[in-house]
Amino acid sequence: MPAVLTAMPLATGDMQLVRRALAREGNAFRTIMETHNQRLYRIARGVVRNDSEAEDIVQEAYVRAFAHLDAFRGESSLATWLSRIVINEALGRLRKKRRTVAVAMPDAPQAEIIPFPLNPSDDPERTMAQRQILWLVERATDNLPDVYRTVFVARVIEGLSTEETSDLLGVRPETVKTRLHRARVLVRKALDDQIGPVLLDAFPFAGRRCERLTEAVMKRLGLES
Repeated sequence: MPAVLTAMPLATGDMQLVRRALAREGNAFRTIMETHNQRLYRIARGVVRNDSEAEDIVQEAYVRAFAHLDAFRGESSLATWLSRIVINEALGRLRKKRRTVAVAMPDAPQAEIIPFPLNPSDDPERTMAQRQILWLVERATDNLPDVYRTVFVARVIEGLSTEETSDLLGVRPETVKTRLHRARVLVRKALDDQIGPVLLDAFPFAGRRCERLTEAVMKRLGLES
């Protein structure tokens, strides 16, 4: 999906979008979602480790956020504000799932990781290698303990700063650093030191998937095109 907005100062860009959304301007809702879909999806998936559930979490988080947009004061970025809502929704799902796991079948299959599309212009050998590395990255990330996985997704895959991750998760920056260090050790061991720039392409959320989620939320808001 094409880029939507160039970067704007926090005080103007975010608040302007929120004001337009509060005025029920459909394009404002769409711009917010198209700008933040990928980050929020990655964060949600980092918590629940399931593609379809992560998408559902982001949709529910948007509906909740848009119902309370008047609570956004610009004290943090809109991305951080939305991310907190996604984190809370994802953790709530995880807690609920754990409460029911005792009565679930012990041999229930694990969620399948859907291969993400790569650049079709790549040659077959390179494409295969990239798919394999991405699969290893996703599997190694999924296998991290919860407290490490969320920090790893935020810092390494999503590229948030230590301070942004601290603010997002409500923990001290020193805790973020400690957990990130441990997560990296575990991932490096799992990947045999094969992590690198390819992490930037892990857990993408664009194209049809981005459009599908955006359209679903627009429909729930009664703002279909």
